[in-house]
Amino acid sequence: MTSPPLRSWAPDRTMAEPRVDRPSFMTMIGRGARNRCPACGEGRVFSGYLTVAPACGHCGTSFAELHADDAPPYIVIFLVGHLLVPVIFWVEKTWMPPMWLHMAVWLPLFTIVCTLALRPVKGAVVGWMLRLGPVGDQDITMPASRARGPDDA
Repeated sequence: MTSPPLRSWAPDRTMAEPRVDRPSFMTMIGRGARNRCPACGEGRVFSGYLTVAPACGHCGTSFAELHADDAPPYIVIFLVGHLLVPVIFWVEKTWMPPMWLHMAVWLPLFTIVCTLALRPVKGAVVGWMLRLGPVGDQDITMPASRARGPDDA
């Protein structure tokens, strides 16, 4: 009594779409920072000021699993602090203005700069996360005809 040889199972790949190469790391970060879909460069990342859209309106790439959480505010605080704190120290050492003037100038300036920087940084983080994959090195799903954008070389 002989048993039939064991065959390993393999998925049916005849109906699968061709694999699409993802844009480069920096391309996806740059597109996200410009509020463009990191995958195709056409659709929008945000549906509100900081609300990430559920999917790209152009290519259909899903953003639903991407949660930037605390990374964008941390990056913004880090960058803005490193840009403005040396200026504050220089102004203090050079002119020694009163504390009320420091508070009247620097607190609103920090608030404005952080508010303006938060959206592009969050878009860049979304592009970064999409490039890496939501839960590891997963392929993003986008149609093959829209894989490359005009800014890809």
